[in-house]
Formats: sequence, C-alpha cells, structure tokens
Amino acid sequence: MEDARVWEFEESLWTGDPETYQQLIDDECLMVLPEQDYVFTGAQAIEAVQKTPRWSEVTFSDQQIARPQEGLIVLAYCAKASREDKSYTAYCTTTIRRLEHDSWRVLQHQQTVPLTAG
Repeated sequence: MEDARVWEFEESLWTGDPETYQQLIDDECLMVLPEQDYVFTGAQAIEAVQKTPRWSEVTFSDQQIARPQEGLIVLAYCAKASREDKSYTAYCTTTIRRLEHDSWRVLQHQQTVPLTAG
C-alpha cells in the first residue's frame, strides 16, 4: 500500500463510523490507550468504539512509515483530533498487516498523551 493510502486508512480509524472501524481491526489486535482499562484486545476496542463519539477531524504530524517485511507496515505519528465537545492530542503507533491483496487490518495500536509538567 502506498504512503497516501496508508494515511487515508489510518485517518478512517479516527473519523470513520463504527462499522468501518470494525472492518479494519484484526481479530488478533492489541491496543494500549490512555483510558481505563488501558490494555484492550481488538474485540474490546471495537466494543468501546460503538459507544464513543467519533472524531470529526484529525490531522497527523511527525509521520513515519516503516516496512520491515512484505505485508507489514508500522506507523508512528502525532494525532490532533477534534469534535464539537473535545480536542485530543496523542503520539501513536499502529502496525498494519496484509491478509491478502488489498485487504489490510490493524494488528497493533498505541496512544500516548503528551506529559504535562507537574
């Protein structure tokens, strides 16, 4: 998958409807998110998204892509997302694997919110 499509895929995970999210998360996916319960399986993350308002807009910066082997893509980036009632910034990683031609799924995702001085 070329870089532009990789970032479109990633953006759809932030702004797409819950059905899009469900279609793109691998059965074996693991996630670490900065909210209770912190560590999620793919099924748990899909369930949580069903109850969470989606972001209306997201922008990415500090974007990096690695392709350590055929059919495996690793992303690292900063996401700034917003919707009517909230804005959110996180540093993220996502690992995507190809199941078959033009069929990709998220295998791993992690979000770290920036630390504030205390």
